[in-house]
Amino acid sequence: MADEMKIGAYICKGCGIGERLDAGQLEMTATRDGKAKVCQQHDFLCSEAGVKMIQDDIDNEGVNHVVIAACSRRAKTEAFNFENVTLSRANLREGVIWVRPDTDDQQETTQEMADDYIRMACAESKFMHIPASSGQQSVNKNILIAGGGVSGMTAAIEASKAGYPCTIVEKTAALGGATAQLYKKIPTKAPYTDPEDNGVAELIAAVEADSNITVCLNSTLTKTAGAPGRFEADISTESGSTETKPFGAIVQASGFTPYDANQLPEFSYGKNKDVVTQAELEALAITANGGAIKRPSDGKEVQSVLFIQCAGQRSKKEGHLEHCSGYCCNASIKQAMYFKDQNADVDTTVLYTDLRTPGAGGENFYRSGQNKGITFRKGVASEVADGANPTVKFKDLILDEDLEQEVDLVVLATGMVANAGEPTREQITISENEAKEAGNEYKVSVESILNLDYRQGKDVPHMGNGFADSHFICFPYETQRTGIYTAGPTRRPMDSQQAMDDAMGAAMKAIAATENSGLGKAAHPRVADLSFPSVRLEGCTQCKRCTVECPFGAIDEDERGFPQFNESRCRRCGTCMGACPVRVISFENYSIDTVGQQLKAVDIPDEFDEKPRMLVLACENDAYPALDMAAQNKLEYSAFVRVIPVRCLGSVSLSWITDSLNSGYDGIMLMGCPSGDDYQCHFVKGSLMAQERMSKVGDTLESLSLEKERVQTFEISITDIHKVPKIINDMADTIEQIGMSPFKF
Repeated sequence: MADEMKIGAYICKGCGIGERLDAGQLEMTATRDGKAKVCQQHDFLCSEAGVKMIQDDIDNEGVNHVVIAACSRRAKTEAFNFENVTLSRANLREGVIWVRPDTDDQQETTQEMADDYIRMACAESKFMHIPASSGQQSVNKNILIAGGGVSGMTAAIEASKAGYPCTIVEKTAALGGATAQLYKKIPTKAPYTDPEDNGVAELIAAVEADSNITVCLNSTLTKTAGAPGRFEADISTESGSTETKPFGAIVQASGFTPYDANQLPEFSYGKNKDVVTQAELEALAITANGGAIKRPSDGKEVQSVLFIQCAGQRSKKEGHLEHCSGYCCNASIKQAMYFKDQNADVDTTVLYTDLRTPGAGGENFYRSGQNKGITFRKGVASEVADGANPTVKFKDLILDEDLEQEVDLVVLATGMVANAGEPTREQITISENEAKEAGNEYKVSVESILNLDYRQGKDVPHMGNGFADSHFICFPYETQRTGIYTAGPTRRPMDSQQAMDDAMGAAMKAIAATENSGLGKAAHPRVADLSFPSVRLEGCTQCKRCTVECPFGAIDEDERGFPQFNESRCRRCGTCMGACPVRVISFENYSIDTVGQQLKAVDIPDEFDEKPRMLVLACENDAYPALDMAAQNKLEYSAFVRVIPVRCLGSVSLSWITDSLNSGYDGIMLMGCPSGDDYQCHFVKGSLMAQERMSKVGDTLESLSLEKERVQTFEISITDIHKVPKIINDMADTIEQIGMSPFKF
């Protein structure tokens, strides 16, 4: 039969594998235990000749399940890229010979490791299938951009250059956003010494001249539905008319909201007209247009001005912002130059605790301010006394003295507040509980920008500081809603040049999303993955755990209450599979069986052999690379461990733990990405959910008279190359102390 499974196993002898391992025995293991119909050895499998050998067997021998026994699955991915076959990898280099000493007394256990990895790869291959099309593929090259500031305009211009039509939806009557309200902006070109024109007019002209860009002013998004490749957005105008347009991807560049300085009564804001925010000073500078800046109270030319940095920022006081807004220090230097460039005799003081000047020219800009005579004073302001002239009371941190300074004008660097997004379920629960304890009603304080038609909420989830969740380590620009990318201050506080740079990245991500959706490919981090989750409906209990736990809003329910998967929203993390209590969710190339059969394929010695077996389920994004890099550094670990990479710790099924214990494993280690506020999980909350699930395993172990130490969960960063071998070796020591599992056959 044409579709009959035919496994071809190919053993590489390069990179020292042939010198350390008995390739003939590995071949016998593949054919006898792994049931490979074809098995060949090659001195350098990744060479042109080696790849051709495999391709010839695919073309002429009917091999449709390929097992590569060579290096890590993270290596040589381009060489071992065969079409219309499944591919499984046995890691003999990083997983065996590079982590074991090259001594005669260790040869037996090293060979046993390699034999097991051959068995495991063949077992995985048997239960893998070539991904079939879901039939949901759809591509639409139009990109929707929410927001017409410098971020939104830059994203549109860059996408248009690449041939992708864009529609900008701007709620106000003009393009430009907050940057249009600046008299000058922080310099972006060498020598970085003087403020520049804000550049908004040039951007607007470029947008208006581009026939590929449509601009909708005085408009909002009243509903956004669909998925990457087939979004539909209702664009409504002030007059009440609504037009529905299709889009392939979305860039949200809706800017920020200035912090409300009325929450700083100690600085007399609102009482004294001569205490202003940075935004209000920009308006005064625009009015002056290069002339003397006059203070609001009486129109007097300002002869002395003091800037209070971090006003309501970097503070845990109630009503303050805990985060740094990033741009404020440079903005104060720029604004102090407004005065110095017009009149060098104006007394300008910047009062700061920590001066931060990010960007390529930040240091040069700071030194230029010094050269122009700006005074930088390290201190903490406590009060601005109201009077004919405001008087700033502060603690000088260098002199360790309480001082006062009377000036014509005080400028508060107040920072950015997020204006979009919505809390995660966990944040809502915490806030609701806090509100109830305080006797208040909990309300989400931000308006919806996208008005998503998702059961998980109307907007992209945000982090604790209110900005859209787009983790800077793992997935810049990407949100928890696939195909929707944030840019500029929507994502995190930043200045206008950073926002424009940010927009370029978001535009490129949006383009990739539109193309991937047409090909049925997953988004980052499993780019090019064609697999797709399916559910065996006759076994589904309609518990909705998969729907609730999906980090990306990729699962809805049909009219009968069964899960309904959305391919282009899905990131293929497998969290739904791990959440399913009845094990009816699977992917063609990743399932309960592809992992479950691997761990069962390991040869488990009996207790009298004194050779324990330990299982590591390692996240493929952080823990598995850390193991590879430990191997590259020749860091040794126990020969009794067997490592299985998983897509995410959130995909780990409790059945794998049960099967491992029943099979006689002595210890089980789960290695996933760090969780918490600074999470590094590529799938947002997989590690956190795995920890919650595993927290209940201890009681089960005790009920079976097994020690809790036999199953442990660890958080591993990709840089923890010295930590992972120690964890494995520590577990080996633990097993030696508590003894072998009583469940061994």
